[in-house]
Amino acid sequence: MRQGKINLRVNDQVEVIVGKDKGRVGKILRIDSQSNRAVVERINMIKRHTKPTDATQSGQIVEKEASLHISNLMLVCPECAKTVRIGKKLLEDGAKVRVCKNCEATIETNKK
Repeated sequence: MRQGKINLRVNDQVEVIVGKDKGRVGKILRIDSQSNRAVVERINMIKRHTKPTDATQSGQIVEKEASLHISNLMLVCPECAKTVRIGKKLLEDGAKVRVCKNCEATIETNKK
């Protein structure tokens, strides 16, 4: 599989652009750069049936997020609140930052 450049980061606000969750917005929890997939908070929920591990525990159905391909996600700009494409820009101090192609605002990842 071809490895592409991933412009999305953990904690970015993204919108799903295709599939059953199209139009829903969530925060990226994890990114797998090997397979170009991301796990988004409360998006693409699946159910997993688990067996009991010992005699005291009962089996259960666990609902969790499944990964989505990066190409199915689009960044939501914090300034203009629209889904946008991302560009790169070099600042005077030599730092490379991501910029919104729509409003030219710099995009900073909110650290948790």
